[in-house]
Amino acid sequence: MSPVLNALSSSVGKKFVMGITGLLLCGFLVAHLAGNLLLYVGPEAYNKYAHTLHAQAGLLLVAEIILYFLFITHIYLAFHTSAENRAARGHGYALRRSKLDVAPHTTSWPLHPEAWMFISGAIVLFFLLVHLSQFTWELWLPGPVGEKPFTKAIRILNDNVTTVIYLVGVTILGIHLWHGFSSAFQSLGITHPRYEALIKWAGVIFAVVIALGFASFVFFARMATTSGP
Repeated sequence: MSPVLNALSSSVGKKFVMGITGLLLCGFLVAHLAGNLLLYVGPEAYNKYAHTLHAQAGLLLVAEIILYFLFITHIYLAFHTSAENRAARGHGYALRRSKLDVAPHTTSWPLHPEAWMFISGAIVLFFLLVHLSQFTWELWLPGPVGEKPFTKAIRILNDNVTTVIYLVGVTILGIHLWHGFSSAFQSLGITHPRYEALIKWAGVIFAVVIALGFASFVFFARMATTSGP
C-alpha cells in the first residue's frame, strides 16, 4: 500500500478527507443557494438560469458525478469513523455498566457532539434524497412532469408534506453545519487559538445563512402564484 493510501486509511487521514469533502459540499451549498435566489427575481430569470444550466449537458454530468462522489465519500466516512469510535470505546454512550462508572457531569449519548452530527447527517441525507427525487429525478411530484422550472419549484414547495420536510430538513442542515464547519478546519489542521473563535463564529453565521436562505424559498412559494411561464 502506498504512503498516500496508508495515510488516508488512518483515523487522521479519514478525518482529513471528511474535512475536505465537507468544505467542498459547503461550497456547493453556497452556489446552489445563489442560483435559487433567482426565484425572487422572477420566472423569466429563474427559467433562463435552469435552461442554461441544463443546456451544458456534458459539464452538468461531470459536476453531478463529482457531487455524488463527494456525498458518498463524506457519508461513508461518517459511518465508518463513527463505527470505529464506538468500537474503540467498547460500548456506546447510551450503555453504562453502572451509574458509578460515569461522572455526574457526563452527558448521555444523545447529547454528545458526535452523536448529534451522526443523527443530523442521517436526517440531512433523507432530506437530500427527497430533494433529488422531486427536482432532479422527478419521481415524486405534486404536479405534472415537464413543467417549466419556476412553476415546478413553486408547485413542489407549496405541497404541504414537502413544506414540512423542507423546513425540518434545512433546520437540521443548519445544525449539522453549525458544528461541521468548524470541525472541518480542525480535521484539516487549520486551527490556532488566535482565530479559533473566528472560525467558530464563521460557522455559526454560515449555518444560519444557509438554513434561512433555503427555508425562505418555502415561504416565498406560499406567497407566489403558480402561473409563471
